[in-house]
Amino acid sequence: MDERIKKVWQLADDSTKRFAPESLNWQWGQALYLYGLSRIDKEFGAQKYTGYLQKFYDYHMGKGYRVNTSDTAAPALGAFYLSEELGMAQYASIVERARKYIDEAPKVVEDMPNHLGSGIESHIYPKSIWVDSMMMYGVFTGWYAKAKGDGELMRFAAKQPRLFAKYLLDEEENLFYHCYWTTLKTHYPKRKLFWGRGNGWVMASIPLFIEYLDEGGDKQFAIELFKKLSASLLKYQRADGYFETVFNRVGETYTESSATMLIASGWFYGYRAGWLGEEYYEAAKKAFNAVVDDFETKDGLLSMPKISAPTSAIQLIPYFVYKITPRGNDWHYGLAAAFFAALQYKRCLETKK
Repeated sequence: MDERIKKVWQLADDSTKRFAPESLNWQWGQALYLYGLSRIDKEFGAQKYTGYLQKFYDYHMGKGYRVNTSDTAAPALGAFYLSEELGMAQYASIVERARKYIDEAPKVVEDMPNHLGSGIESHIYPKSIWVDSMMMYGVFTGWYAKAKGDGELMRFAAKQPRLFAKYLLDEEENLFYHCYWTTLKTHYPKRKLFWGRGNGWVMASIPLFIEYLDEGGDKQFAIELFKKLSASLLKYQRADGYFETVFNRVGETYTESSATMLIASGWFYGYRAGWLGEEYYEAAKKAFNAVVDDFETKDGLLSMPKISAPTSAIQLIPYFVYKITPRGNDWHYGLAAAFFAALQYKRCLETKK
């Protein structure tokens, strides 16, 4: 196996030593991290991280948790893995609570819920849809609908890529804006500023739910969207393999590892699926290698740097906020991005044997 992929598996192991499961918040970043660990287990037919996931969910079920935003619905991903694939029925209540939220959450534009739901955050930020949500609820809804034979939810899940593209995709650049403000009926930022991790979420999430969709127009639309976005992203990859946090301002912001890994993950999948050519496979390897080669050792454990902190498109000064959002090590969603990319790279190498 490729030595850099092995380093990502070591990063996964070391991260579980660095972060006690009970210390993880009930939030999207931690949710994707747990989901990533579950996918590693699934890939290897193991239950190496099952106990870690259980401790997280047991702790929050005892403490109490909320499911009232796209971000707080994301922990249903790991809970669904435990309940559906490992048969641990005690976690099904989390899954059903998220399913109920998707069904009952007021839709702010067509069949799309407010990204910030009814949480405290929703009273501060305009009612909006965010590109992040394609990962935060899109993957779960497709997975759940396919597993449970839930036709109503499948119809919801299948049309989400089309709706996200309708409101967030710049048709000239074929790149996604961060969010869409429903009251003002405009994307935000208003200028052509394209956030790296947001477009990375689209690249990584389509491969994670495309196989749950039935054959037909919605699935084909998602594939074509993926291909168009891939072509637009390719020209913004830096010579060192990285993407920047505002990737269409090359040299003006900073290199960002989570976006780079998310894009690499998508490209590896797209190449293996036959959607993308050899140049994308080489670009994905270049991206993956760049990030892994920058891994550090902290306190005797492997650590992933250059991950930008949680990022919002703040009114009036979006570019400034993107530019000053700090980077750090081992933000959980960045670790998840590395796991996704390593899994897809592993499968590419196996296909090439």
